[in-house]
Amino acid sequence: MRSTGWEPRVRLDPPRALQRPVPPAAGNKNAHGHTVDRIGGAIVAGRYAVGGTLPAEPLLCDEFGVSRTVVREAISKLQASGLVATRHGVGTFVVGLGDASAFRIAPDQFATLRDVIAVLELRIGVETEAAALAAARRTAQNLADMRSALEAFAAATEAGRDAVGPDFQFHLEIARATQNAHFAELLGTLGSMIIPRARLESAEPQSPERREYLRRVNGEHESIYDAIAAQDAEAARAAMRTHLANSRERRRRANAQAEGRAATVSTG
Repeated sequence: MRSTGWEPRVRLDPPRALQRPVPPAAGNKNAHGHTVDRIGGAIVAGRYAVGGTLPAEPLLCDEFGVSRTVVREAISKLQASGLVATRHGVGTFVVGLGDASAFRIAPDQFATLRDVIAVLELRIGVETEAAALAAARRTAQNLADMRSALEAFAAATEAGRDAVGPDFQFHLEIARATQNAHFAELLGTLGSMIIPRARLESAEPQSPERREYLRRVNGEHESIYDAIAAQDAEAARAAMRTHLANSRERRRRANAQAEGRAATVSTG
């Protein structure tokens, strides 16, 4: 039998293990480590299916006889192992069986302009096709969710607030509109760090120029939305490619300027 790449540290007979919680072995491991094993074992055994959600925290507390703090620590470790991903306001989803080769981008891989450009190139490949599929498959509810994200982006921009959250939400709603869970799972796993502003721009108050720039960004979003609403797959693909390519070119120019300044300093 092929290994899944993730195995619980304590092997339990699945039928008996799934009947009722087993208390931690005294002096052997702490409560949250034991809970990680129990939940991870249930996922590997198929009790919690890939693509499905874990029970709510209170139910997990009751089932495993531990506190909410222990459950949260256990879920955090399962996220790091690649078994689950939490979506705020929705729940914790089973995203895989903990395959050690599962694709992830660590936070430190977003650290530089070069890193951000590399991620944008990946996004161009994935999200242009997602936009086309969304145009063909979107529902009225998908459009309403996209519109809500656009309005939140506009409101944040005009109020001088951070618009990274609504920006990511808009792209995530497009992924969901493909009706292909893999697109949404990929974006959900990567999180809002894929938005370049989340890593590279300061938290200083917006200047008028900055606000105008964000208005242009949301104008690009509106073009994508219009094409998806019209069910024009080619226009949606082109609008998404233009939007992400514009962002990539802005980062490339910034990177070239930064390297030029560094060269000037080193030879000055």
